[in-house]
Amino acid sequence: MKQSKTSGLFSPTQAELDILAKYKKRSELGEIWRRLRKNKAAVLGLVLLFIIFMSALFADVLYDYETEVVLPNYSSTLIAPCLEHPLGTDELGRDVLARIVHGSRLSLEIALLSTAISLSVGGIIGAYAGYIGGRFDSVMMRIMDIFLAIPNMLLALAIVAALGPNLMNLIIAIAISDIPRFARILRSTVLSIKDNDFVEAARAAGAKRSTIVFREVIPNCLAPLIVQASIVMAAAIILAAGLSFIGLGVQPPAPEWGAMLSSGRAYIRDYQYLVLFPGLAIVITVLAFNLLGDGLRDALDPRLKQ
Repeated sequence: MKQSKTSGLFSPTQAELDILAKYKKRSELGEIWRRLRKNKAAVLGLVLLFIIFMSALFADVLYDYETEVVLPNYSSTLIAPCLEHPLGTDELGRDVLARIVHGSRLSLEIALLSTAISLSVGGIIGAYAGYIGGRFDSVMMRIMDIFLAIPNMLLALAIVAALGPNLMNLIIAIAISDIPRFARILRSTVLSIKDNDFVEAARAAGAKRSTIVFREVIPNCLAPLIVQASIVMAAAIILAAGLSFIGLGVQPPAPEWGAMLSSGRAYIRDYQYLVLFPGLAIVITVLAFNLLGDGLRDALDPRLKQ
């Protein structure tokens, strides 16, 4: 600490202020983590997601993609769940558990990439619309309203039908359908903070508009975006499964959960496990994202601090 010549008080140096800010940020993150741990439902969602992510990460170690997931084995068709095949085999003799494990990789890839794209694009649109205001805000929000008026499934279906059914087009379609939601959320948050002291200080210091938006505004709007992202990822998995179910998503023989449901429905009368286990995989993953999203909402809400 340096002593002030005029007042005789100690004033911190810039390095000391940076250290204090760093420890303050750590304490805030620690408080959020403490409150998240108190929510048993959120912890359950976090544990389930950890297991699903680990399964996707080590899918190639657990099951060989070519021989157990894609390549038909006609000598082992439609075997009921047993010790050798815990979840049975499908109509082509492929192990259902192996396909579900590898399918988790596809579902998470779709959810993460589509959410990242929609968050980036929608976040930038919403941040600039809220900060600039005026005619630009009105025009951008009316465009977002047009997209919001179209149901997600219908909009994504139209985009995939126009671009063609494959993994990348499916991700783009889901991302476009979710852009308005992120734009709306970030715009409303920006409107509530754009007149705060730290934004006024940056503006008075002569910072450029883009600098203020990316360095001052967006970092202070992350809490609602994180919560919305967890909810959107759950919805993206359902949307991807729905499009794959009707043949407009990931194409066979890729082990996407919706495509597995579609191929198994022809055998549902005698081999219910073909649709039961992929359906449970979708339900458990979506439930885990929703539980974690609710927990994050409560942990990040400053009004709930004790």
